[in-house]
Amino acid sequence: MATFLYRIGRWAFRRRRLVGGVWLGVLVLAVVAAAMAPAGEEEDLSMPGTESQKAFDLLDERFPRSNSQGAEARLVFQAPDGQRVTARENKAAVEDTLGSLDGGDQVASTTDPYETGAVSEDGTIAYSTITYTADAVDLTESAKSALEDAASQARDAGLTVEIGGSALDSEEEPGGTTEIIGVAVAAVVLVLALGSLVAAGLSLLTALVGVAIAFGLVSALAVPLGLTSTVAILALMLGLAVGIDYALFITSRFRDERARGSEPEEAAGRAVGTAGSAVVFAGATVFIALVGLGVVGIPELTKMGMGGAGAVALAVLVALTLVPALFGFFGNGVSPARAKPRAWGRVLSRAARKATRPGSERPHPVPAAAGRPGLGIRWARFVLRRPVTVLLIAGLGLGAVALPALSLELGLPGDESKSVETTQRRAYDLLSEGFGPGFNGPLTVVVDTSESGDTRATTDLVVKTIRGVDGVTSVGDPVLSRTKDTAVLTAVPRTAPNSGETKDLVHAIRGAVSGVEADTGAGILVTGTTAMNIDISEAMSDALIPYLTVVIGLAVLLLTVVFRSVLVPVKAALGFLLSVGAAFGVLVAVFQWGWAADLVGIEQTGPVMSLMPILIIGIVFGLAMDYEVFLLTRMREAHVHGASYDEAIVGGFRHSGRVVAAAAIIMISVFAGFIGMSSPTIQTMGVGLAAAVAFDAFVVRMAIAPAVLALLGDRAWWLPRILNRVLPSVDVEGEKLSTRVPPPATVPDTVVPRLPVGRHRH
Repeated sequence: MATFLYRIGRWAFRRRRLVGGVWLGVLVLAVVAAAMAPAGEEEDLSMPGTESQKAFDLLDERFPRSNSQGAEARLVFQAPDGQRVTARENKAAVEDTLGSLDGGDQVASTTDPYETGAVSEDGTIAYSTITYTADAVDLTESAKSALEDAASQARDAGLTVEIGGSALDSEEEPGGTTEIIGVAVAAVVLVLALGSLVAAGLSLLTALVGVAIAFGLVSALAVPLGLTSTVAILALMLGLAVGIDYALFITSRFRDERARGSEPEEAAGRAVGTAGSAVVFAGATVFIALVGLGVVGIPELTKMGMGGAGAVALAVLVALTLVPALFGFFGNGVSPARAKPRAWGRVLSRAARKATRPGSERPHPVPAAAGRPGLGIRWARFVLRRPVTVLLIAGLGLGAVALPALSLELGLPGDESKSVETTQRRAYDLLSEGFGPGFNGPLTVVVDTSESGDTRATTDLVVKTIRGVDGVTSVGDPVLSRTKDTAVLTAVPRTAPNSGETKDLVHAIRGAVSGVEADTGAGILVTGTTAMNIDISEAMSDALIPYLTVVIGLAVLLLTVVFRSVLVPVKAALGFLLSVGAAFGVLVAVFQWGWAADLVGIEQTGPVMSLMPILIIGIVFGLAMDYEVFLLTRMREAHVHGASYDEAIVGGFRHSGRVVAAAAIIMISVFAGFIGMSSPTIQTMGVGLAAAVAFDAFVVRMAIAPAVLALLGDRAWWLPRILNRVLPSVDVEGEKLSTRVPPPATVPDTVVPRLPVGRHRH
């Protein structure tokens, strides 16, 4: 692979105008396609095979609608203190308000709360439901303005009015202040890591090109493939983070090769052949993990995985082709000119020869450079001196952070999770106050009597059974289909939609009606948004362990091929579990317990969004393997060239430690930049991914990994002979380049004594 990518790097360098022109053309096409495409619709979550989804499918079949379901709004009215909404002047204000909406732009119907009984028992709160002929994303500004003007009219009459429902929902748009701050931090880190404005700008530019193409393609395909704004934002988030990192790794290697004396074209080829090989495998792990989200069975999660995987694949292609092409345009600005042989280079050569004299029991460490060694080298040497201490502190620390994950509760956020500054949240609170917490999460019970002899008797028995279940506040009158073979009724729980009591109630109702099914032959299904959320959350919990097992198995297999070792992949997988567990602990502490919730703008605690654990596992798995591959590739490279295990560890940190740290800070900044968005999904994702990357990069890969390698010694690179014969040789460290490609003209900064591959010194 290294040789193949080496050729690609040199070809892209030579054909830089062609490569640059092709990517520019693709970028323009993606932007134009996105600008011309209609906006996608925000779809509700669904999960085929669950009872809730079966009920929804049955409703669509038995209750056909002449028009597509449009947006819905709820105008919630509260009388002034000491008054009732049924008072003459307040009733007149409500009727005038609703009258101003009747026959308005895109309005299908409005309900009269005084006729439908939508008034609270104490008479202080009432609500009206307004339905529209268009979905929320297709509502015109005039329709939304009319709704808000109607609410203002009632407020002028002295009423408190809030607006709930989906009519005022809008797609989450990227580009806020926090995202810009995240990108700015990434730019600063790039400059500090590379020491060159040109090199930093090149890395940022290529990442932006890749993410712009990915975002444009997702936006253009939103309607044909049913992609939501969440898919687009995830593609933006991942594409930007990995795009900057991949460009950083290749650019850093290019600068190293130039400093060693390679010509620009040769340096570009070597950079793509070595660092590019790591980019391919790192990107492949992210891609496979994200595509694998499709096995869970939730269409929205599958789309999110595919969108993110596409963005990662584009980032890899850009890094392998556009980055070396830009080296051709800005080569001298990216890196210094050919380095002159240093006086101490000859000293290093003599030290290397002395270290390999016959009779030496152990090679003497070769100084990495004149003067004080870098922070990465000092840290690596510290870990080598105290591996047990570092391992215990890091492991126990992550374990302590992960403890809250034992209390993880899954759910799907609704209006209750929004800021109290929003009218949707205030409408939710008013409805809970007037009609009880369960009013915002009613359950829909579908009774299929096509196999039952008496529809009315069966339905009455179902109503009686549900009313007898503890926790049900009320059961509405059943509504029959045109063919009289299906009945629908609404049951209102006593507790809030996301509470554990409501979850138990759903199971209690399903258990209670199972006896009716057995006696009558009817099919009885419990559904509704609340029941669907409960079913999806339980399905996510059930799928968590199998998906985690598949991901860990994939990690072990892939890293065994890459590093030709058994213990290194096992160590990497266990470290991945620690970082994911700690990330889940942070999510529970912030979103369920409210710790530091003010810092991220969380005003209402509740269950963690049910999609997050599996989504974070898929993404973090790939990112964790990124740092594992990039850091250990240099260690493996030194090892196969004859360095002892301690020299290999120090060499890996010397060459990759600073770059990996910079890449992690960049990724954390990008993810944290999305925390300020109002979408609970994106907020949770930003917190979880930023925490997971911080734990994995700085604790697992830079502390636990070298400590374990130090304790294992040369055993870390052991591979059974049978696996050595069976596994393919992918040459991620670029060993074959040393035999097929002429060496650089000058002495490298670090001279490692060359021994036959596989031979260890004791």
